[in-house]
Amino acid sequence: MGTTHEQMDFEAPAETREFPRGRLDLVMVGGSEIGRLTLLPGWRWSQDVRPLAGTTWCEAPHFQYHVTGTLRVRMSDGAEFDATPGQVTALPSGHDAWVVGDEPVVVVDWCGASHYAEESR
Repeated sequence: MGTTHEQMDFEAPAETREFPRGRLDLVMVGGSEIGRLTLLPGWRWSQDVRPLAGTTWCEAPHFQYHVTGTLRVRMSDGAEFDATPGQVTALPSGHDAWVVGDEPVVVVDWCGASHYAEESR
């Protein structure tokens, strides 16, 4: 039996969602949706995505690899930390986040991207 492989490229995503100061590119591979989030300086979830989500906090859990930039995350319990290039974070539901500094944040998200920045139904 031959081995089958799948290969996708974020430069040709299956779907792109744009929102103020950011965008999400989605690829479908291996039965999963993987997202690449690009967040520009000045982006903050509570300002730029909350109106689309219609929730107080980001309710999407994330499992993501941080490629560039610094992302500050505040959990609903008040815990706060910076996620920086080379790190992997697992974020449960209930957080806000924003770009720190002048460098765009790019993360690859294996969980939580499917419904990110979709308008609430």
